[in-house]
Amino acid sequence: MTANDPLSLSAYQQMLGDTLRRNPALHEVWLIAELSDVRVAGGHCYMELIEKEEVSGQVLAKMRAMIWNSRLGPLQNKFYVGTGSAIRSGLKVMVRGSVNHHNVYGLSFTISDIDPSYTVGDLERQRREILERLAREGMIDLNRRLSFPEAPQKIAVISAEGAAGYGDFMDHLLNSPEGFVFYPLLIPAVMQGERTPESVIEALDFVESTIDFWDCVVIIRGGGSTTDMHGFDNYELARRVAEFPLPVVVGIGHERDRNVLDEIACRRCKTPTAVADFLVDCCRHTWSVVSNGVERVAGYAAERLHGENMRLTGLENLLPLRVNRSVSVAQRKIDEYAMDIERISGRRLSMSGNELEILRLKMINALKVFTERPSMRLRRLEDMLRVLSPENTLRRGYSITRCGGKAVYAASELKEGDTVTTILHRGRIESTVRNVDGDHRFLL
Repeated sequence: MTANDPLSLSAYQQMLGDTLRRNPALHEVWLIAELSDVRVAGGHCYMELIEKEEVSGQVLAKMRAMIWNSRLGPLQNKFYVGTGSAIRSGLKVMVRGSVNHHNVYGLSFTISDIDPSYTVGDLERQRREILERLAREGMIDLNRRLSFPEAPQKIAVISAEGAAGYGDFMDHLLNSPEGFVFYPLLIPAVMQGERTPESVIEALDFVESTIDFWDCVVIIRGGGSTTDMHGFDNYELARRVAEFPLPVVVGIGHERDRNVLDEIACRRCKTPTAVADFLVDCCRHTWSVVSNGVERVAGYAAERLHGENMRLTGLENLLPLRVNRSVSVAQRKIDEYAMDIERISGRRLSMSGNELEILRLKMINALKVFTERPSMRLRRLEDMLRVLSPENTLRRGYSITRCGGKAVYAASELKEGDTVTTILHRGRIESTVRNVDGDHRFLL
């Protein structure tokens, strides 16, 4: 067959596979990738190895991989001992293996070994990067700076419904020796796996929408593997907790377990039961402070009452003496006041008598002046009326002419033939009008 002769697809695939199998650089190499679609079938474990761009999350590379039955058991045990988790999707791993090529299924990677320490280290690196980012953004201690309630009773509990950790928490919280009353409410959330951040954020959103009902928020989860806690090493969840307006208490895993929420929450307890004990201790401390305060107030009140009773007893003994003394002093002052009043009253009466006499004389003079002026005016008016009376006017030579009983003021009021009466100072004259000159005026 010459170089220009066409190849069948299977022949080409065979050549490709032979080339890959002969290249030592492609065998027993260590790869870093993220596991996806992990599943066990027929005793073998199948998965996909993927590489993503860190910022955008875009898939840069993908390859099928498998662990054959002969290696699956040992590798699972090794990984669980090192990480506390099974081999599952979402983990970033370092695996060793060789490339394979199948004419039908194409390229694949057969895993022969796995390094658990890389997975643990990668989780720690992610945790450190999240905390550094929160620190740069000034949010890492926002929730820690919130004032924690002295006696938290209304508690929003975010946990998995039916989880053992939640049951232990409730048992410790509601059965304290002192019998403190709490009002916890479970807001269910997924506490393991890829949906953990999203589910817990949704629960926090609900708590914030009813924020007036709560004193604090509790996020609890029982123990598990290191990778089981990976869902709490999430930037979006960490930021939501950091800027949450209520104090957040976390109790996730065991004492040895640490996650991002432990570093940013207002309070961190090692386990769910430790969270319950912490809340009970808060109420116990407040109760102790209040009880001590009540005892101090009662003691102070008793001392004060004793002192006041002694003071009242002393005053009771002194009261008669002080009353007699006060009465005596008051009597002397009354006598002095009586003498002063008598002396002052006599003087005032004498002065008042003189003042009244002066006022009487002034009033008499004023009345004389007031009455003399009108009398003089009346006499003048009387003289004027006397001068102007009709009788005096007639005596001076004037007369009054009447016609028909009415006084005549002008010649034009008469006509020829009218009978008029002329009244003189002495007597009257009746005459008949023969001529009327209405335009002639007489000047006196």
